[in-house]
This record gives sequence, structure tokens and C-alpha cells, in this order.
Amino acid sequence: MGVVNRSSEPSGTETVAAAVAETAELLEIMFERAREASPRPLSTSQVRAVVALDHHDGLNLRALADLLGSTSPLVSRLCDRLEAVGFVDRLPSTRNRRELTLRLSDQGRAYLRDLRTRRRESLESVLAKLTPEARTALADGLREFREVAARL
Repeated sequence: MGVVNRSSEPSGTETVAAAVAETAELLEIMFERAREASPRPLSTSQVRAVVALDHHDGLNLRALADLLGSTSPLVSRLCDRLEAVGFVDRLPSTRNRRELTLRLSDQGRAYLRDLRTRRRESLESVLAKLTPEARTALADGLREFREVAARL
């Protein structure tokens, strides 16, 4: 990462934003490697859909498309592929006979558990090289960042 502040003075917002952006790019690369290590790698869009269904069980197609910032036809094809590999189940809706409910299958949950384990192991290998003080500072900073970002 190119931007590192070694002084005790706090960095300006621009400097920190650049460091966070660079770190996010590195995390994307690390997570991509973990995704590709799967015996059955999914595309990034498919992983996003699986994660969304894990967080929001029982969505319909339109709600999933909105959540992913996509269109219903594209998400329908994406779900076709996820259903074909056994990661998603399409079930009749209890609210509307013409609507289907999307649920992550047990196989989809197992895939996501395995993916998250590989991602966590990748992160732990980097974090293990930090000093305990740096890990504590990072955890505190990320916690505060999440709290502020959640309010936006």
C-alpha cells in the first residue's frame, strides 16, 4: 500500500480515504483468490447473490434484484445458474401464487461457510504479522467506521 502515515499526528481525510481505498482493493484481491480456490467457484455476482440470500432469507426475484442493483431478468438468469448447481431453491410464495421465494439451499450455505472460512484464514495470515497494538487499533478503528457508515 503506497500511503502509510508513520507519524503520531492523525492523517487528513483524503490520506485516510486513499489508504482505505487501497486496502479495499487488496481485500478484493484476497477475497477473489479465496473464491477461486473453491472446488466450484462462483462468479462475483453469484457470490453477491448467495450472500444477499444468506442475509435476507426468502426474497422474491424483484427484491433480490433491487438489493443487488440489477434487473429482474439478469438476476433470474443468475438464479437459474445458482439453482442448477444446487445453491438456491425456488419455492412458491406464501403471499402470492404468481411469485417465487428464493432460498439458499443447504449446499449453498455450506459453500458460503467454506468461502468465509477461506477468506478469514487469508485475513488471519496477514493480521498475525501485525503487532498486538496494531491489531487492537485496527479493530477499534474498523468498529467506529462501521458504526458511522451504518448511520449514513
